[in-house]
Amino acid sequence: MSSKTRYAERQIPQISLHDFEARIDSITSELIDSAENVGFFTVINHGLTNEEIERMFSNSYSFFALSDEVKATVPWSSKNVGWEKNRQVRPSTGKPDTKESYQLQFGENMTDVWIAEAHLPDFKTTSLEFMHKVQGISERLMRCFARGLSFPEDFFIKAHDVSRPNSQTVCRLLHYFALPEESDGKVYHRAGAHADWDFLTLLFQNAGQSGLEICPGREVVTEFGIGDIWTKVEPKTGEIVCNIGDLLMSWSDDRFKSTFHRVKAPCEPGDYYGDRYSIAYFNQPCTDSTIQGPLKKYPMVTGQQFTENAMKRNFAALQEKLMAMDSMA
Repeated sequence: MSSKTRYAERQIPQISLHDFEARIDSITSELIDSAENVGFFTVINHGLTNEEIERMFSNSYSFFALSDEVKATVPWSSKNVGWEKNRQVRPSTGKPDTKESYQLQFGENMTDVWIAEAHLPDFKTTSLEFMHKVQGISERLMRCFARGLSFPEDFFIKAHDVSRPNSQTVCRLLHYFALPEESDGKVYHRAGAHADWDFLTLLFQNAGQSGLEICPGREVVTEFGIGDIWTKVEPKTGEIVCNIGDLLMSWSDDRFKSTFHRVKAPCEPGDYYGDRYSIAYFNQPCTDSTIQGPLKKYPMVTGQQFTENAMKRNFAALQEKLMAMDSMA
């Protein structure tokens, strides 16, 4: 594949949540405009301090610094929790992402999946504190989306209630591996191009650890945006990068468009070759939440059915990609 990726400067909206209650009308207007026209936006003045964010990154560093043998004591499971390494294969590439991750939830799915205190004291406590604060930020955004779609203001909050045992919301610690500083004329991806299938993703990045790129869904003209024009998203520690997922796209009757994104591995001068760490918070509905937009464009499904359907689509796309790769071999 050619190393020449086409890039363009796109304005990524930045939304401030300061004085939220007093400004909820104007924030809602900004948020809905961003969701309709871009699908990606950043949030500032959200209430989390840089120190709190860095503390969670410290948790992430400490976990991934453990030996694979120790990390394997909390293996990934079908409940979408636990540790995995070089396991996630994207339909856009047909190859595993060059990363490892540790997926955390709030409830009973995490039974026996928290890393032992003997290995990382206070990891569970500080992680849950961070997750609850991010959930609070998510719920403010949910109130705005509900208002914009003429649902009751607490509609999406109830659908994503993390206090319930059937919550599916996930906090994912991510570690993309360092790569050798060499260029062989090819493009690699630490994470292949994809759109998330959740409601809304909140992403935390570390300044200086670049790689995230976006291609807004309304501008994608090829499969997975391959060959399309991309925009680099420079990381800032205190800025939360948010993107619309397939679920909110469906829940809005396609009024809002999920956005393709990827983490491109370095291959050009000035690219970042070192370890990249990020934290992704995926707002996913409770399994029994009912999902249907106000215009009823799509049949009503439950949160569990939506997730299962998304996984089936992903698997089918992956199989098609692998068959195409085999035919070219």
